[in-house]
Amino acid sequence: MTVMDLMHQNSRRTAAASSGGSRAVARPHEWVAAPLAERISWLAGLQSRVAASTDTLVGHISAEVGKSWWEALATDVLPLVDSIRWHRRHAARVLAGGPVGGRPWWMVGMSHRIERVPVGHVAIIATWNYPVQLLGIQLVQALVAGNRVTVKPSERSPRSQVALLELFAERLPPGTLDWTASDRAAGEALLRDRRFDHVVFTGSTEVGRTVAETCARTLTPTTLELSGCDSALVLADADPALAARGIWDAVTMNAGQTCMAPRRAIVDARIWPRFLERLAPLVGASGPLQLVSAESASRVAQCVRDAVASGGRPLRGVVEEPSGARWRPSAVIGGDLMSELARGRHFGPALAVLAADSLDSAMALHRRFDQHLAVSVWCSAQSARRMSRDRTLLAALSAGVVTFNDAVRPTAHPAASIAGIGSSGWGATRGEAGLRALSREVAVSTTSASLRTPVGEPALPVQSIFRRLSGLGAPRRGRSGIASCGAGGGDRLRSGASPTRTSHT
Repeated sequence: MTVMDLMHQNSRRTAAASSGGSRAVARPHEWVAAPLAERISWLAGLQSRVAASTDTLVGHISAEVGKSWWEALATDVLPLVDSIRWHRRHAARVLAGGPVGGRPWWMVGMSHRIERVPVGHVAIIATWNYPVQLLGIQLVQALVAGNRVTVKPSERSPRSQVALLELFAERLPPGTLDWTASDRAAGEALLRDRRFDHVVFTGSTEVGRTVAETCARTLTPTTLELSGCDSALVLADADPALAARGIWDAVTMNAGQTCMAPRRAIVDARIWPRFLERLAPLVGASGPLQLVSAESASRVAQCVRDAVASGGRPLRGVVEEPSGARWRPSAVIGGDLMSELARGRHFGPALAVLAADSLDSAMALHRRFDQHLAVSVWCSAQSARRMSRDRTLLAALSAGVVTFNDAVRPTAHPAASIAGIGSSGWGATRGEAGLRALSREVAVSTTSASLRTPVGEPALPVQSIFRRLSGLGAPRRGRSGIASCGAGGGDRLRSGASPTRTSHT
């Protein structure tokens, strides 16, 4: 059976419960009703199955998207296993309901609490650049929250993602998890022909806009994790060697095909020569990297050539042509600030290096670009301690993730969420915020049958007491009868009688 046969077969069926004699976690169609403790218990078996299938998953990833064996292990399988472990320990706390305090005095006899329930049926449109990690964590969160899930795998990584989906489906009740074919038409049909309660999409801003427009017609909520084209800010007190190494590692990780990788380094002029001195040998020592396709490699190379044509200088001295999907990473100094390279309109191992006179000018340059997902700031340890708590600065960076003296790697923390700003999308995935986003909050109240707030309009003296207890102040003299009269008062006014004046002291 071919991969496409397998994909089309799975597009017509839902995942069945295991037939090996083990009892499913819940009866068919009752995953939503299964206690949270049982869903968390299911994660233990999933963790074991993923760990036991590491070599299979890594082999598929390497064959389909060109990652090295180690990179597939370290950036896909390991983060997923760590995330499963984290959810086993913390999902109960994150999804827990509880009483709500702060009840006003006049709600006597009422008790309030918040409960979290599944959103319902979730669609996940998967991406290819981290085919096991990203889809796997989204599946963990959707399922442990109690949802039914339908997945559209990426057309670039069907074997990796089908293998992963089979591991998830192995101990789930029928009707809980299903998936479609991996081709583009299947994704279009998914949103056109079916209705969901929430859609999670990871991919480009262009396709994300289409997903948002389609879902808006049915008012379907979405989580959009879109392209990040972010900056690395290198401040005057940074360690130039640390900054150069950390930024270049992030640029070349996964052949530059990471949405949170820096696309440009904005370097303070006072450290500029020392930073370039440290960056140059790293760029020169880089060998060709395998991108996902020849088209992707050609696109990145063209962005670099255009930046050089606009006045930039390649740090290596020359811009090499791709060899199929393989291309040697490049960095370009200066050039047009609005070139495709500086704007980050590429998805590969290339970096624009730009100069700024101060932190303010670096911030202004950073904010000229419209896609903010993850920003890295390189500075002294003392500055990092101060700036990492400066909420004004963090807000001005306009990013969902800010890392100090590192890039990309800290985002693998299982509790850390990713949330785009502007053209980088909306909503959160991963971490506590991502888990909560795949459940919904229900406000629940219970009112005593014997101790209840009276209904109807009370007598004026009672209204006066009510105002004072509520901190609204006493009625102004001479107006209380007119302002607060009931039906009887209105009748008196219509009959020509003077309203009764009540004095409150």
